[in-house]
Amino acid sequence: MRGKYAVVATAAVGTLVFAAGCSSGGSSGGSSSSTTSKNVSTATSASAAGGMSALVAAAKKEGTLNVITLPSDWANYGTIMKDFTAKYGIKINDANPDGSSQDEINAMTQLKGQSRAPDVLDMGTAFAVKADQSGLLAPYKVASWANIPSNSKATDATYYADYGGYVAIGYNSAKVTDPPTSLADLEKPEYKNEVAINGNPTQAGAAFAAVYAAALANGGSFSNIAPGVAYFKKLHSEGNFVPVTASAATMESGQTPIIIWWDYLLASEVGPGVKGLKITIPTDSHYAAYYDQAISKTAPDPAAARLWEEYLYSTTGQNLWLEGKARPIELPTLVSSNTVNQAALKALPPAPSTTLTFPSIAQQNAAETVVSQQWPSVSG
Repeated sequence: MRGKYAVVATAAVGTLVFAAGCSSGGSSGGSSSSTTSKNVSTATSASAAGGMSALVAAAKKEGTLNVITLPSDWANYGTIMKDFTAKYGIKINDANPDGSSQDEINAMTQLKGQSRAPDVLDMGTAFAVKADQSGLLAPYKVASWANIPSNSKATDATYYADYGGYVAIGYNSAKVTDPPTSLADLEKPEYKNEVAINGNPTQAGAAFAAVYAAALANGGSFSNIAPGVAYFKKLHSEGNFVPVTASAATMESGQTPIIIWWDYLLASEVGPGVKGLKITIPTDSHYAAYYDQAISKTAPDPAAARLWEEYLYSTTGQNLWLEGKARPIELPTLVSSNTVNQAALKALPPAPSTTLTFPSIAQQNAAETVVSQQWPSVSG
C-alpha cells in the first residue's frame, strides 16, 4: 500500500503554467559569508545562514537529515536521497515511508526535541496549511524562490509546491481490450469489477483527487464535489467499481485492471510491474495538483533541512523529480532556460493544457467535509 494518505490539495487559487513558458532564474545559490556566525535554525534563506558555503559546512557538521513518508519509488525519491548523500556525505533517515501527511504532523509534535524528529516534510497542501496554522513550520525561501509561482507558495514561505501531476486512467492493455479514454467510459458494462482508486478518499490524497476529477467530469465544480461521490456510488452500484486499495499488484493480478490515479505514480509505481500499462489523462476531466515542501520549526538538523530544500529546488533536484515522471513546480523555468531533461520531459503523458485553474483552500476544505460525510454511502 502506497503512503501519503493526505489530501493532495493545490497550492492556492489561480492559474498556473503547468508545462511550459514562464520566467527564467537561478536554481541554487546564495553568497558565501562563512565568517559571519549565523543561527541556522532561524535562517529564512541561504544568505541569512551565511551563504551557501556556510550552509553546506553546517549541514555536513550535523551529518544527518531526517525525512519522513518518502518511499523510494515515489517521484524518484530513492535516487534523490542517494544522490544527496553522495554529494554532501549526509546520512538520510527515512521514517515511516508508507505513512501519511497526518503522520508527519504527529511526528513533529510527538517527537519534538528528539534527535529523530523530522527535519523536512513532503505533504498535501491542506496538511501543510494545518501544520502552519499550528505553528510547526519554519519560513524559508530557497534561492529559486522567484521561480515558484506566487499562487503555489505560502506568503510567509512556510510551505511551497514541489511536484505534481494529473489524475489519469491507467489500464492493463493485456486485460483491457477496449481502451477507456474518459471517466464516462468507465461506466460501460464491459468494465464490470475492473475499476479502482488508490485508497479511501477520506484518508488518501490520490483517492480524493480521483473524486474531485470525477466531479469535474459530471457537472460539478471546485465548489461542488458531490457529483464525484455520486459518480463512484453509481459505478459501485453498476458493479464496475472495486472498493479496494489499488496498486501495481492488484492490476497485475487482474483484481483491478483499471486504476484512476496520479499519472506519475501510475508510471513509477505500476509501470515497472505491469508491462502492459497504458496511461491516459481523461478527456472529460483535467484535474492536477501538487504536494508541498516544508521545514519543521524544531528540526534537529536545521542546516541539513535547508540544504535539502536548496537541492530539491536546484536544476538537478527539479530534473530528478521529472525523471520520476512527476512535473516539478519549476518545470516552466527548466523549459525556458533549456536546462530541462528533454528525455524525461518527453516521457510524460501529454499535458492536456498549458494552463490550469485550481480550487482554493476554502473550497478544498469544504470538499473534504462533503467527501467525509458522503463517501460511506459509496463503500458501505
